[in-house]
Amino acid sequence: MTSTYVGAGAPDAASAGLFAVSAQTDRFAHERLPPPEQWPTLDYSLLPEINLPAQANLVDTLFNRAFKAGHADRPMLRSDRITLSYADALERVNRIAQVLLEDFHLVPGNRVLLRGGNSIGMALAWLGVVQAGLVAVASMPLLRAKELAEIIEKARPSLALCDATLLEELQLAQAQTGLLPAIVPFNLMNEPGSLAVLSAQKNGQFTPCPTSADDIALMAFTSGTTGSPKAAVHTHRDVLAACEAWPRHVLQASPDDIVMGSPPLAFTFGLGGMLIFPMWAGASVYYPSIGYTPEAMVRLINQVGATICYTAPTFYRQMAAFARQHGVPKLQKCVSAGESLPDATRQLWKESTGMEIIDGIGATEMFHIFISSTPGDVRRGAIGKAVPGYTAKVVDENGVELPRGSIGRLAVIGVTGCRYLGDARQLNYVRDGWNYPGDAFMQDVDGYFFYQARDDDMIITAGYNVAGPEVEDALLKHPAVAECGVVGVADEDRGMVVKAYVVLKPGQPADAAMTKALQDHVKATLAPFKYPRQIEFMPSLPRTETGKLQRFRLRQP
Repeated sequence: MTSTYVGAGAPDAASAGLFAVSAQTDRFAHERLPPPEQWPTLDYSLLPEINLPAQANLVDTLFNRAFKAGHADRPMLRSDRITLSYADALERVNRIAQVLLEDFHLVPGNRVLLRGGNSIGMALAWLGVVQAGLVAVASMPLLRAKELAEIIEKARPSLALCDATLLEELQLAQAQTGLLPAIVPFNLMNEPGSLAVLSAQKNGQFTPCPTSADDIALMAFTSGTTGSPKAAVHTHRDVLAACEAWPRHVLQASPDDIVMGSPPLAFTFGLGGMLIFPMWAGASVYYPSIGYTPEAMVRLINQVGATICYTAPTFYRQMAAFARQHGVPKLQKCVSAGESLPDATRQLWKESTGMEIIDGIGATEMFHIFISSTPGDVRRGAIGKAVPGYTAKVVDENGVELPRGSIGRLAVIGVTGCRYLGDARQLNYVRDGWNYPGDAFMQDVDGYFFYQARDDDMIITAGYNVAGPEVEDALLKHPAVAECGVVGVADEDRGMVVKAYVVLKPGQPADAAMTKALQDHVKATLAPFKYPRQIEFMPSLPRTETGKLQRFRLRQP
């Protein structure tokens, strides 16, 4: 079917000819979108209150919303060293946009790779890129050169903004590909050529790029089950529409809220929860200068006075004892996503704090959460109901809705949807306008959705997506490995862990030293969270008559 816009939030054909004129003169990303007949249906009738103009710049819209509400002088970005008001942040964002366009001569539509952890510097860099009409391509700080090279080859960024402590792997990827023209560190205060120094030379007077709402704001990379990364493309309209869905109807944040959490800004879950949605509410975000441990997060929540926390189920389970010990008197809302939330973890947290966790399922392809429930509407064992702005159903292999109580594939439609950058896997994700996130669910008679399992080979461990074949490829590069198979196995703390079944070459010892050597090898090759926490040595692997690895047999106890 062709691309369909439905409802009041759709482009106003009468006043804007369906679309406003694109401001992005670099058409690289636009030209690599799927053909319109493969696009999801975007159904704005599911949010009657939505009113999205044909011309909109996401960042400009968020700042304008805050200023019109009188929040110019309220805190927006916090750390242990500095607090920036909305007015302060806007000036710095404008200075960054000036640097990108004036010093590096980028043009709207160029891609900018961002590499950094959660920090004020990373947040400002992301906002500056999008304010300038460029396309933000955020990458996880844990990624190695091999993984960064794959992103560079697919996104073809014109520039990279990188945390100075993370330059080495990016420079290796730059050398491998020869496709990244320049790298600029963004947090060196006295280094000539750094983003901080260049920005300080600007006056902060900048007119936001007049993007069409359907111009591209970001590419979000996600692992495919084959290990080859996919780039989900989202427009300014997509992100603004997402702000009107889960944040408005479920989270219901206020300008007085202080947000903390562990999801990286490089994930759309973290980008929404730890930057975009707080801005939409006029709230503030706290970014720590060091990494979290469960106890440190509880202590920092109390020290900062955080009222909203985002983290994965694994962390809530580990934080529960410390929350019981120290209390969390100002914390009001706790959000979990990224992996399945066990009911035992939800009850443990509730017993320790008195608070219901807000569970949710979302997808990089859909930008954020589309099934969830407010704390007052929780049903034990269920993730929740379809969020306003979305509708969901459980279907069979042919897309036919199954009777309530049946287990089948989840299909979703709403105000956001999947568009991959130049990827044949678009046909797997979108069918007849519906998005298929790759999960098996059951829906009860009251509309609550109960997660069952992934229906593909993706491993979700402590909120991170890991593709088994990618880990297999890394293991096979070790000289001791003859063949291997990698799957996810259930784990009480992490939801799932990566497990490798390995056949060694003749004469290689199947011992603890070999296990550690293989684990260290994977950590050095891929992002460390992808390494196999369990390794079992086998004389052979189960295969079909044609030699295909039978991963389903490896998953069986």
